[in-house]
Amino acid sequence: MIAIIQTYGSMLIQALGKTLLLTLLSLFFAMIIGMIFSLMNVGKNRLLNFIGTAYVDAVRGVPLIVLTYFIYFGVPTGIQMMGASDFRMPALVAGTIALSMNCGAYMAEIIRAGIESVDKGQMEASRSLGLNYGKSMRLVVLPQAIRTMIPSIINQFIITLKDTSILSVIGLAELTNMGKTISGNTFKSLEAWAIIGVMYMIVIITLSKIAKRVERSANRGR
Repeated sequence: MIAIIQTYGSMLIQALGKTLLLTLLSLFFAMIIGMIFSLMNVGKNRLLNFIGTAYVDAVRGVPLIVLTYFIYFGVPTGIQMMGASDFRMPALVAGTIALSMNCGAYMAEIIRAGIESVDKGQMEASRSLGLNYGKSMRLVVLPQAIRTMIPSIINQFIITLKDTSILSVIGLAELTNMGKTISGNTFKSLEAWAIIGVMYMIVIITLSKIAKRVERSANRGR
């Protein structure tokens, strides 16, 4: 095991860095997606309600690996059929899109639940003071909802971090793919995957501790 760490240590750190970067990028875009579709779901427009619900149900109903294959293989094929024969999608881009769409569907539900946890009287009071719906949501409702959402958002970050391992199927050089490489090169699967597992465990346990601390702080602030 020590020999593997000495030989592949820098590559493992780079793979972990790519895993964290992919997770952060996906969570950033997922927050935007989640905010858009959650606002569609909490509004009173039936068409927007339908679109928001359809997106959440459709994406959550498709396994992430299938969504990844569709974006990485299916979308470029469709674009090539339309005439762009040289079009290729980098694995990092495809992986980020797939994770963002998947995480965004769950984030939409987290944000929707956070908004709905705020007493409806807050919106009514702000509207009675002359604020329109958008300003009421941005200045009154969302600041209160965020306190409730933070622990769930951190937990979703942890889930997304673990989901990055699925992207090894498209050759993305993240941590799990590095484990495959080391296992294949050294023929020491037990040691290789033990190292990968410990690296995931350290990061995830650290994030879990942060989530619990943030949740306690939020509860004390209520």
